[in-house]
Amino acid sequence: MLKDITLGQYYQTRSSLHSLDPRTKLIGVLIYLISLFLFNRIGAYVVALIFLAYVIKTSRVPFSFMIKGMKSIVFLLFITVIFNLFLTAGNVVFVIWKFSITDQGIRVAVFTVIRLTFLIIGASVLTLTTTPNNLTDGMEDLMKPLGVFKVPVHEIAMMMSIALRFIPILMEETDKIMKAQQARGADFEHGGPIKRAKSLVPILVPLFVSAFRRANDLAMAMEARCYRGGEGRTKMKPLKYKKADYIAYIILAVYVAAIIFAGRFAPI
Repeated sequence: MLKDITLGQYYQTRSSLHSLDPRTKLIGVLIYLISLFLFNRIGAYVVALIFLAYVIKTSRVPFSFMIKGMKSIVFLLFITVIFNLFLTAGNVVFVIWKFSITDQGIRVAVFTVIRLTFLIIGASVLTLTTTPNNLTDGMEDLMKPLGVFKVPVHEIAMMMSIALRFIPILMEETDKIMKAQQARGADFEHGGPIKRAKSLVPILVPLFVSAFRRANDLAMAMEARCYRGGEGRTKMKPLKYKKADYIAYIILAVYVAAIIFAGRFAPI
């Protein structure tokens, strides 16, 4: 299960999507995620699906590797579907015991699952095709206007980059701890949900100790290299837009126009 988490990982390969400026990818992902919540018509989700499929194909990241991240949110999707089915008002389709399932509840549940699925895969595309350093530089550059209001832009971008770096590291550390405890007789796979949750408690202490140790080592390494924040710092590779980035913005504009049209004029 831990190895199925793809968010925060970088997939090394050569593709036109990997070579794009991180600012282009950040803006594209942000617009895509916002577009998922603007419309409730099937036509709009078909456009979003076509665009996402095109981006995945362009990235050259195996689709089987990308959808592994969905396994970690299956329980969340299940809970979301249950709540939407039984708690949404509308015309009753059928009744299960004392609970009524409405046509509007089915519609909302289906659209919610589609949104969450596209959201997770879309965010995974960003991290799979962008290194943490480039992602940090892109976020910092896009948030520069906030510096007028004394917002610590560089520090915020640095924290987000470190958090993304720590996701795969902590997953690997958790996997090692679980294997070490399984070798000593611990059982994490049998029993009900409550028993499984209780069996994970002994993992938390060594995991937190390891996380704090790594954080302390990172802080000492940054201090040893005279890190004092973003003021006055320069970049060895400054970000520059290329021809491919302008083409990507044109494709993004076409997508926005298509999903607005589909969201407003699609029959269902």
